[in-house]
Amino acid sequence: MGEAGQSREGESNTPLLGGGTGDNVAAPPKLITSLPALSEDASYLNQATSYLGSCFSHYSVEYGGKDSCNSLSHPHELLRSTSESEGNSPVSVCVSPGARCSTSSESPTSAANSPSAESTETPSQASNAIVTSNWLGLSGISIFQGLIERALRTVRGSADDIGWLQHDPEMPPVEDGTERFNKILEEIGHGVHRLPNTVLYLLIPGLFSNHGPLYFVDTKTKFSKMGLACHIAKIHSESSVEKNAREIKEYIEELCWGSNKKVLLLGHSKGGIDAAAALSLYWPDLKDKVAGLVLAHSPYGGSPIATDILREGQLGGYVNLKKILEIMIFKVIKGDIQALEDLTYERRKQFLKNHPLPQELATVSFLTEASISPAVLATLSRVAQAELPLTNQAAKLPVVMPLGAAMAACAQLIQVRYGEKSDGLVTCCDAEVPGSVVVRPKRKLDHAWMVYSSLNEAPLEADAAQVCEALLTLLVQVEEEKQRQLN
Repeated sequence: MGEAGQSREGESNTPLLGGGTGDNVAAPPKLITSLPALSEDASYLNQATSYLGSCFSHYSVEYGGKDSCNSLSHPHELLRSTSESEGNSPVSVCVSPGARCSTSSESPTSAANSPSAESTETPSQASNAIVTSNWLGLSGISIFQGLIERALRTVRGSADDIGWLQHDPEMPPVEDGTERFNKILEEIGHGVHRLPNTVLYLLIPGLFSNHGPLYFVDTKTKFSKMGLACHIAKIHSESSVEKNAREIKEYIEELCWGSNKKVLLLGHSKGGIDAAAALSLYWPDLKDKVAGLVLAHSPYGGSPIATDILREGQLGGYVNLKKILEIMIFKVIKGDIQALEDLTYERRKQFLKNHPLPQELATVSFLTEASISPAVLATLSRVAQAELPLTNQAAKLPVVMPLGAAMAACAQLIQVRYGEKSDGLVTCCDAEVPGSVVVRPKRKLDHAWMVYSSLNEAPLEADAAQVCEALLTLLVQVEEEKQRQLN
């Protein structure tokens, strides 16, 4: 037998997984043909994994018939390849520690006559060596296959989940209410206000709302000036959906106690999910107390951002990203990682299957598309104030966050990766609640717009308070239509 890595003239030189010294490593096949850049990265990963596999165990080739390896105990034959030349026997690849990697298609006779084929090992020693080496080789291949599976799962992401609500035939259709909303918003701009004072208004903020001191404050102030009873739900938004649903249910019952007035709910982002969960779980107790629900920028079907971060079996699992987020949310924000898990597609599918919204409930969905222009990505003018607790919990540290630029960057990522329009965190199709009246304005508004809208630089455009007023006015109309249909 010649030195490892060398092949004779006219003989096949079949590259093996983890074989070679690095000089003659054949280019692996393209694994992802639809994305050239990702295919190149996956191919590089293939080569790197093969090299790492060779570090764990060196590969050598033992020649012989199909029983050459199996004759000793039960080692597995890792790789088999047939020589291009007719008449040559198959090549069986076995792993033996300390041996160099070689490939050849010599016949069993020539291999047996070669001095290098002589061995002083006993059959039991050889059997143990081959079994151990085969285990190492299988582990290397298993590691490689696991990396490829994780890479493909990471690349695929949420492509199969986005828009699942529209693909479910059991879900009721939506109604477009954009024109009606625009007409109401125009009337509000001219000083015409139609919200009745015979109901109560409850605003439910979204995730991390406890750290946004201006969240919904301007809306509540303007509603109060119009003589409307408006409240902001003081819930721990970083808690799970079911926990917040229970708190909202108690909040509604407290507001309605002794007032004989129904409540109109408006939830933004996760706040809309929490409010919808309260009505789904406790509808028998709330059906005489709630007149309707508005979900603004709510990931009713799920969020690709939350799903891609927490999805199991991705490359990010090697750094335990979920554990890092859990520590950040629990230690810094004093929240629960389940609040983010409840926004994944898997959790939303399971919850909606068991707890759908009541069909008799008047519902309005508000969804927008974020601008991804370079000007928005570079600007720091659209900011939001936030407060983070200090370690002693006795004081809070005020910070300023450029949410506008962050939402634009996320929207661009979703657009490039999935080809879907979004507000930066929620795709437009996932924000449409089945059976609701959907509002799709042409104006570019990102997911966090309601948070920093009080710092709006365009006075001619409607602010968050006016948009909320228009949405609730439309909800009142939808609720009246629902009542006429039921009667």
